[in-house]
Amino acid sequence: MLSPTTLPEIQQALADADLDGWLLFDFRGVNPIAKELIGLEGKVTRRVFAWVPREGLPEGVSHAIEQSPWENWPGEWPKHVYSSWRALEETLRGLVGGKRVAMEYSPGDAVPYLDRVPAGVVELVRASGAEVVTSADLVTRFYAVWSSEDLASHKRAAEVVAAIAREALQYAGTQAGAGTPVAEHVLQRRILDSFAAQGLETDSPPIVAVGPHAADPHYEPSEANPREIRRGDILLIDLWAREPQGVYADQTWMASLGEPDAKALEVWAAIRDARDAAITFLRGRRADGQDVLGSEADDASRAVIAARGYGEFFTHRTGHSIDARDLHGSGPHLDNLETREERRLVQGVGFSIEPGIYIPGEIGMRTEVNAYIAEDGVVITPAEYQRDLIIV
Repeated sequence: MLSPTTLPEIQQALADADLDGWLLFDFRGVNPIAKELIGLEGKVTRRVFAWVPREGLPEGVSHAIEQSPWENWPGEWPKHVYSSWRALEETLRGLVGGKRVAMEYSPGDAVPYLDRVPAGVVELVRASGAEVVTSADLVTRFYAVWSSEDLASHKRAAEVVAAIAREALQYAGTQAGAGTPVAEHVLQRRILDSFAAQGLETDSPPIVAVGPHAADPHYEPSEANPREIRRGDILLIDLWAREPQGVYADQTWMASLGEPDAKALEVWAAIRDARDAAITFLRGRRADGQDVLGSEADDASRAVIAARGYGEFFTHRTGHSIDARDLHGSGPHLDNLETREERRLVQGVGFSIEPGIYIPGEIGMRTEVNAYIAEDGVVITPAEYQRDLIIV
């Protein structure tokens, strides 16, 4: 959150980027980044702004009927109160007129997770005499990075999630071998019960998919249309959870119920090697002290799958941001397919690495670990991640 403690670092970043300031905007939760940084709490139904200048004190802009949500705003920082649109526009002209201003705006909607300010608001700010540029690097540094407590929480969750995944795979194999196969949705419920027993929470149920179902990356098991997990199946489990107020761990594990065929082994090797290519690339660039873009890591992973002849079946980005608030966060992604990700993977950010191959009607496989950019390298979680296709 924006505070007297964090202000000097933000202002230094503004100076380094040759920006006059950062203009935060929110309206009814359209920009959760701004709401979090301003520290707004409670009901907010009118437009709010906060101007963070390169020099001097931040200034808030609030509607007359909504003052209580600003209780966290430091008392020494000015706050403008408006009722009419005329007063609001006049205030904005006074704050940003003639200035180079960063906002949660992504030119051409290149990165939708960052493109939080409506086009009309950007027009309004430009009409006030400001030049609007993206706040991409600011969001990465001051919203998406993890604290040391975040990292510790994530690591703990990652080990528990991995243990639950391995147990679920083994349970499915045991049940199938005993002639009492478990259905996808039943195994999904078992995983959710395991999360609860371990004190973890999740925002939605895990994906449990066998055979052709796994070729749908966002498949949802259904009690109405149950599918048993039987001998000869390839089983995918994608699961994510966190400690309360912690950072998510997000993993995907693959197993074969019985000996896999040559095609399954070939697809598994392709996604595993693509995952490891991204890890190797990231670690190499960090070791050399070089900046690395999320798009470059995506390219490194995707090249492996393309070389194996499966490029057309890798239909999503290699990884998504995981920030301290969201599983699919607002920091840089490993993506040069779905979006034009040009942000740097700076120290303190976390993200998934999850290449997949999805052949409709036939087979789907994904392998997923999480990564954190540390001062001295790249941390991968869980500590022992999947190297070979598990046979149960």
